[in-house]
Amino acid sequence: MPDTPDNDADTEIEMELAASVGRRMIGVGSVALLGVIMLYLAIVQTPGPGWRLFMVVFAAVALWMAQRMWHATAHRLELTPEGLRSSDGRMIAAMEDIVAVDRGVFAFKPSNGFMVRLSRKGPFAWEPGLWWRIGRRVGVGGVTHRTPAKVMAEIMEMRIAQRPDI
Repeated sequence: MPDTPDNDADTEIEMELAASVGRRMIGVGSVALLGVIMLYLAIVQTPGPGWRLFMVVFAAVALWMAQRMWHATAHRLELTPEGLRSSDGRMIAAMEDIVAVDRGVFAFKPSNGFMVRLSRKGPFAWEPGLWWRIGRRVGVGGVTHRTPAKVMAEIMEMRIAQRPDI
């Protein structure tokens, strides 16, 4: 079978982290249900026009978040020799920029995930339920499985430990 660019791209992926269908449904469904309940309450019973406006805006934001999460969790995270990237091709954290991986109990990280500290600031990015980046920090996780996220974090920690000290 001749090598195609797709085959070469697949062979360089060392590990993938994705949300299962069940976790996607529960995560998105919870946020969407919150939006629907808030909209219902805004229509049926509110103490005043100010509260009604607040509840409608809150419902709209929740429904927008559910839609964003649905699209974000359709992608997966891929660990390659170059670094951590999204399946849509966006580089999240280049390997040479990764300083540390934190997955402790008290770390500021997404659920079932880990935190990556970078040497350089990156642009703000947010894919709800999968990953986010603020400055020098990248949070990975949310609706992902805990075990693959732990393995991915351990692989990244191992690579950091194997770097030559310059």
